[in-house]
Amino acid sequence: MQQQEPPADEDAKTWSGRFSEPVAELVKRYTASVGVDKRLAEFDIQGSLAHARMLHAVGVLSKNDLADIERGMAGILDEIRQGKFVWSIDLEDVHLNIEKRLTDLVGDAGKRLHTGRSRNDQVATDIRLYLRAAIDETLALIAGFQARLVDLADQNIDTVMPGFTHLQVAQPVSFAHHLMAYYEMLRRDASRFSDCRKRLNLLPLGAGALAGTTFPIDRERVAKELSFDGVCENSLDAVSDRDFAIEFCACAALIMTHLSRLSEELILWMNPRFGFIRLADRFCTGSSMMPQKKNPDVPELVRGKTGRVNGHLVGLLTLMKGQPLAYNKDNQEDKEPLFDTVDTLGATLRIYADMVGGITVDKAAMRRAAMEGHATATDLADYLVKKGLPFREAHEVVARAVRRAAEKGVDLAQLDLEDLRQFSELIGADVIDKLSLEGSLAARDHIGGTAPKQVRAAIARARRRLNGH
Repeated sequence: MQQQEPPADEDAKTWSGRFSEPVAELVKRYTASVGVDKRLAEFDIQGSLAHARMLHAVGVLSKNDLADIERGMAGILDEIRQGKFVWSIDLEDVHLNIEKRLTDLVGDAGKRLHTGRSRNDQVATDIRLYLRAAIDETLALIAGFQARLVDLADQNIDTVMPGFTHLQVAQPVSFAHHLMAYYEMLRRDASRFSDCRKRLNLLPLGAGALAGTTFPIDRERVAKELSFDGVCENSLDAVSDRDFAIEFCACAALIMTHLSRLSEELILWMNPRFGFIRLADRFCTGSSMMPQKKNPDVPELVRGKTGRVNGHLVGLLTLMKGQPLAYNKDNQEDKEPLFDTVDTLGATLRIYADMVGGITVDKAAMRRAAMEGHATATDLADYLVKKGLPFREAHEVVARAVRRAAEKGVDLAQLDLEDLRQFSELIGADVIDKLSLEGSLAARDHIGGTAPKQVRAAIARARRRLNGH
């Protein structure tokens, strides 16, 4: 079924009977969306078939017409999948391109398909079908990335690193505990996408152009066939709503922000001044001038693409902010930012899962860094409080001890017992274990804490969730 390019005036057979002159070529190029929305083709066919079967069920479409439409759509779907379908800018969008081809293949039955619907409710349905599939894929990609994070964490439960606030050494933490913080962010991200899916999974088809239709349609039947949870209950809202697209982009902006934060840390950790990790060579590039360079291009580009996705969110919000009810041509501009967000997020999650799986950890470098900056100072303060000293007094004692350690050029934990006792007689020999890195970690033995026991429990919970339990 090789298709021929339609003549330039074919659009006159779709809607232009009201007009006395054809659309200018410049206007055609400016208003056409087929170059962008043709990715909706399979969803458009899916929705059209459900609509046709409903029309037959309510007595609007004959059995023969339905059979012709189903046969024609099967042929069109095959052409599209094989790359043989010829898209025409003269037919404006994906809907008219498919309808015209259907009419070429099956005649008048193709012309009857559009009974009881408008391109307004048609495109709203197509986008929801497309985005629902995109969310399902995104959730699977998030789970795959989480699994890689959990695997890396499982290998580093006893790996000690400095935890930071203000990018200054604060307290020792398990590297696994640090990684599991991103697992939790991703868990919230997955929850947001799941919620977004619930709200978008309502059928707009049947709303017509804006006010419904005079034909005896059965919207619930179409919703059931297309696996929607129900129907949009106001026709004006059904055709003009793009909340679901904005919400998806908001969810995407948040997860990209999380990935951008992790990217910044990977970039810092890979710097020789840190030396905490090495990224696999396949995720890095070199310099055309400096032969020693190994640049973390993938994390850097994730940071950059986060700004791009954030911009798409702002763009969609701006697109909708001044629109009156109901559908307006402005909404044609919803697809490019939405589609690019879907593509960017999917590619980022795929590459990140692979990249995290190829991280090499320098445990010794992390431990050396944790021994700098007096990371166990809070542990000494807690020790004194447990001996009966008020916390504010304990805080002052430890601050003086830290100053002494800095003067001697050593870490607080490296001061001997005699030095420490100069600041408080409450300090005994048992303080040595408290000031060790392992002692500091082990002391935080509560849910959410960095104690190895608690980190193992968190990893076990994560694995159960990822396995659906």
